[in-house]
Amino acid sequence: MSAPIHSMADAVRETVWVDSGLDLDGDGRGDRVTADIIRPATTGRVPVIMDASPYYQSTGRGNESEIKTYDSAGAPVKFPLFYDNYFVPRGYAVVLVDFLGTNRSRGCVDVGGRSEIASASAVIDWLNGRRTGYTTVTGGTTKSASWSTGAVGMIGKSWDGSIANGVAATGIDGLKTIVPIAAISSWYDWFRSDGVSYRSYSSPTGLGSQFENSNARSRCGAVRTEINNGSPANGDYTAMWQQRDFVRDASRVKASVFAIHGQNDLNVKTLQYGQFWDALPASVPKKLWFSQTAHVDPFDFRRGEWVATLHRWFDRWLLNVPNGIENESQASVERNPDQWENTQTWPPTGTTTQVLRPSSSGLGTAPGTGTAAFTDNGTATPSSWLSGSNTGRVVYSTAPLTSDLLVAGTSSITVGVSSSTPTAHLTAYLVDYGPARVRTGEGIRTLTTESCWGENRTGDDACYRNTETTAGNVDAQVIARGWADLANYESRSVTRAITPGTKYRITFRLSTTDHLVPAGHRLGLLIGGTDSSVIVAPSRLPRLTVDLADTSVRVPIRGAVPSASADPITARTVSAGTTSALG
Repeated sequence: MSAPIHSMADAVRETVWVDSGLDLDGDGRGDRVTADIIRPATTGRVPVIMDASPYYQSTGRGNESEIKTYDSAGAPVKFPLFYDNYFVPRGYAVVLVDFLGTNRSRGCVDVGGRSEIASASAVIDWLNGRRTGYTTVTGGTTKSASWSTGAVGMIGKSWDGSIANGVAATGIDGLKTIVPIAAISSWYDWFRSDGVSYRSYSSPTGLGSQFENSNARSRCGAVRTEINNGSPANGDYTAMWQQRDFVRDASRVKASVFAIHGQNDLNVKTLQYGQFWDALPASVPKKLWFSQTAHVDPFDFRRGEWVATLHRWFDRWLLNVPNGIENESQASVERNPDQWENTQTWPPTGTTTQVLRPSSSGLGTAPGTGTAAFTDNGTATPSSWLSGSNTGRVVYSTAPLTSDLLVAGTSSITVGVSSSTPTAHLTAYLVDYGPARVRTGEGIRTLTTESCWGENRTGDDACYRNTETTAGNVDAQVIARGWADLANYESRSVTRAITPGTKYRITFRLSTTDHLVPAGHRLGLLIGGTDSSVIVAPSRLPRLTVDLADTSVRVPIRGAVPSASADPITARTVSAGTTSALG
């Protein structure tokens, strides 16, 4: 492992403004992106750890919302997060990039689009001598990266990690690895789900406007109009969303990938990592951590193991240290609070897709007959649906399992359904019915004590508040979920009129999971209308009738396929996931 042989006290701190090749703010000058740099004071060349973000002067980064600070001459002082304190002494540069349109960069915020991809790509090109950098935001004095080896690793949580995915999907030379944490792979799937809108933001511009600098607010109206026109409220997948869909270009990824995600993250849902993972070329080395947390950085739920693993990962791909990490277990999954299980590959060997069907006998392999109906009241939540006697859904389950059953991967459901109104939304859950102890809420609680990770420097210490796990007992857990607008029964890209009383067949995706359903528990399927905790309600609430013979769910399973049971299911306490702000 690389050792801390350099001093933070004399580390070089500087800023470069790189020509992005765009002029989205229309001022007649190229939009320059800002990169704040801290690197060892050495004559040798060093690799780069990069975090490109819109947050450095707004919500900040990390559990303590750290922002960048500067001295009176404009030189960077505070570099958020521990990356600089820990890795600069070990021979890395850390480069923190302000998205175009944010902080000290020019240009426009375009929420996952070409502006943000260019923000990071331009700096990678500059680090490799392919693009021009300048000493000021508008001046003509150029600045080179003669100190850089050209090897770059991108890391970041949420929006930051999303752009790491997007840049990797361009296949850019010099990007050796990405570490996307709770990251988006398709912006459509952050705002929409198979035609239905999430409650978070109806338009990307509503999100982007929170982080624009004054130049972007005054000059980027045309960009906002383009985004608004491309994100219709009816939830259709358009060309605008396609531009922000990194999954479709995942075949171009050359960088290694170390993905981290929380099972209970309802902000950036687990489908985001699952679909990107599945689309990566077989030649790409990849690693996965899957926790029980919600939208939480691994520094705050598995700190010591995280820092050590990340250190070895960057040493391998940026310093070419042959430490063999790529040959170790591909996945590490939190089975119970703070109890992790490693698997050599993911999904684990032996996982196969099985088709399960609801019927009057429960959830099994035999097709059902007849229909089941329920009325969407527009206010249901996972807790109300899974506990009590709520009638606004239908539920089917297996018999108690005789052996453990692993559900690992991305499921999908096909529903034959008719609506009493011309507007109808659908929700589907896979549920583990049975007692368990799980992380609750976000999965952590922040303490008043601190631990230090790296070397302190004036204006930038390496100490961060510790956390502890929050846990509780439940009777049921939602382990995968999905939502759809019945009007998109033909495709995500086309809305069709719904004739009341006519049956339509719709297939939609459920979230990615890795969940062990223990022996004695039951695997359940719930089908309902509006999950008000996540999606908006239709304009007219319907009564929905499900054709059981035309309904099935495809589930990636390792273990014996269970038999059906018509016994009633009850649950009092439910683990259903947590929604929090993107950040």
